[in-house]
Amino acid sequence: MSETTADEDDPKPAHREGRTDHADLMPVVPRRGRAAKVFRLAATAFILLVAVAAAAYVWEFYVAAPWTRDGTVRVQVANIAPQVAGQIVDVRVRDNQTVHKGDVLYVIDPVDFEVSVTSAEAEVQNREADLQVKNAQSARRQALTTVSTSIEEKQQYAGTAKIAAAALESAQAQLRQAKINLERTQVKSTVNGRVTNLLMRVGDYARTGTSNISVVDTDSFWIDGYFEETKMPNIHVGDRAEVKLMGFDPHLAGTVESITLGISTANAASSTQGLPDVNPVYTWVRLAQRVPVRIRIDHVPPEVPLIAGMTATVVVNGGRAPAPTWFMDLRARVSALTDSAATPTVEAQRR
Repeated sequence: MSETTADEDDPKPAHREGRTDHADLMPVVPRRGRAAKVFRLAATAFILLVAVAAAAYVWEFYVAAPWTRDGTVRVQVANIAPQVAGQIVDVRVRDNQTVHKGDVLYVIDPVDFEVSVTSAEAEVQNREADLQVKNAQSARRQALTTVSTSIEEKQQYAGTAKIAAAALESAQAQLRQAKINLERTQVKSTVNGRVTNLLMRVGDYARTGTSNISVVDTDSFWIDGYFEETKMPNIHVGDRAEVKLMGFDPHLAGTVESITLGISTANAASSTQGLPDVNPVYTWVRLAQRVPVRIRIDHVPPEVPLIAGMTATVVVNGGRAPAPTWFMDLRARVSALTDSAATPTVEAQRR
């Protein structure tokens, strides 16, 4: 039998006398470690992408999206004032009572106005009788010949009859005014609505032109939404709007009716020598100005009461804003690159 050396018994000796295998000195990276490293990189990239998307969404939601929590329910109030003066003898409504246009709210003492009507009627009768006499006299003079009477006398009697006719018309006008004043002693509602903050009582004195009762016009409700100026490019007249009142879940449907053309500025007032008074700004952050937008109410759920002054959240066009310009440009570039990369592949398949 032939003798075998130690080298022959070990086909892959780790070490040989006088030399070192460099492959044995290289660190060995397990496959699991490489996979974990790739996973960590992918997870980091994914988290970064989600963070960028979330930041873009938050920016669009709070800066550009057409919505606001700063909304208010508004209404017109009819401040009704009497057109005649007098003592109030009857109050026919109570506070927060619903009234219709033409309903009597209160009554002013009509005695003085009834006397005025009677006096005006008597004056009309007096003027009618006087006109009849003047017309008869003028007719007789006009029938006579110029031998019996002169032309000047005929003209004089005809003029007297015309003066009597004018006096009658004046008396009739005074009678109409007296009757109107008598009707005005019954102060009526000019709108459909609800009496609010009623403080009058029987015995109070009503003064001409001085408002003493208010009626909320229930046909005039609207919403004012105060949108930041950064949101205004996405709001247009005619856009649909949804309104949610604080404390009520059902939404109101509406339409953007108009957008105001101006708001007050603190730097418009003049100061010394008529120069503009401009307030210095010490902050680095500029707050967006708010612009009032009027929302016409199209539908109100039956269970939602409309009360002027209530707080509302207004959302226009579902609260969605168009994609920003930079995003649209980026998407266009990515689409162009994808199309250019796909074109050679299609040509190669045709070949």
